[in-house]
Amino acid sequence: MQLLLDTHIWLWSRDEPKRLNRRVTNALEDSRNELWISPASIWEILHLSGRGRMKLKGGPNRWISEALAKVSYGEATLTNEVAMETLTFVLPHRDPIDIFLVATAKVYDLTLVTSDTKILAAKACAVLANG
Repeated sequence: MQLLLDTHIWLWSRDEPKRLNRRVTNALEDSRNELWISPASIWEILHLSGRGRMKLKGGPNRWISEALAKVSYGEATLTNEVAMETLTFVLPHRDPIDIFLVATAKVYDLTLVTSDTKILAAKACAVLANG
């Protein structure tokens, strides 16, 4: 399975793994699965940290660098196709990061791992629910 990690899932997998359910934990630890990160999640972490909404040990740059070095992640780049895909579905909220993550999952044929109930309810892409 190819898994795109929602930003909070990526954070929890490193800093608060007890927040992940057994199914998600098993999927993240299964060496047969590929883990993917979107640059949108990196931007979100930098943005939230810069606004003081999250504190990361060593700061956001160090946290991101260490997280990317510790586990092999595919980079689900933001492309023109991803941007255009954002118009093919509707989420019950207009969070631009969530919109880009769903579009990325659709374009790259990835399963989005998330706890976001609004994304889960929208059924706009394949998901692995944490919750």
